[in-house]
Amino acid sequence: MLDVVVAPPFVYLDQVRNSLTDRIEISAQNSWVGKGGAFTGEISVEQLKDIGCNWVILGHSERRHVIGEDDQFIGKKAAYALSQGLKVIACIGELLQEREAGKTFEVCFQQMKAFADAVPSWDDVVVAYEPVWAIGTGKVATPQQAQEVHVAVRDWLKKNVSDEVASKTRVIYGGSVNGSNCAELAKQEDIDGFLVGGASLKGPEFAVIVNSVTSKKVAA
Repeated sequence: MLDVVVAPPFVYLDQVRNSLTDRIEISAQNSWVGKGGAFTGEISVEQLKDIGCNWVILGHSERRHVIGEDDQFIGKKAAYALSQGLKVIACIGELLQEREAGKTFEVCFQQMKAFADAVPSWDDVVVAYEPVWAIGTGKVATPQQAQEVHVAVRDWLKKNVSDEVASKTRVIYGGSVNGSNCAELAKQEDIDGFLVGGASLKGPEFAVIVNSVTSKKVAA
């Protein structure tokens, strides 16, 4: 079964949920790190659950590099969300200067370790690899570049968590995915799906992207 999840801004979550079929689930783009309290401007996991939200995206590059959230804080967020029954899309990825310095694996593994140190289980975690230099820039990692990181992430899980978690955990790719490049990316053995940005706002194109993964499942 393929999961199709959309992540509108907080203020539209309820409206979007009510306008979609149950086949499509909703996700928040962020959540608070612990139980609710006096944290003005934050959205708690409990509030998200209350309106029927099943997923949350954590560690997105803008949260890391614009807002300043560090690896450990994001790991704690993931642990709390999972403890309350939310599924987590855990984002990792390197900056352009990190890739050019040959630090892609080092950065991604450090981000993975922060999740691994915090989460109680990987059952409800999807890892999203998003090279920061490819988000909204029109630059896309080549299928080979993406596969190289995906297989390394899976290998890291095998060595640091377990063989079972490495084989069961979905690793999806994000970064300027669109209707014309999704098929080639989806053919890569270790790319299990996509985290889609701008192209998700165009219904027919989003359907093409969803179908590129569906056809892979059928072929497999």
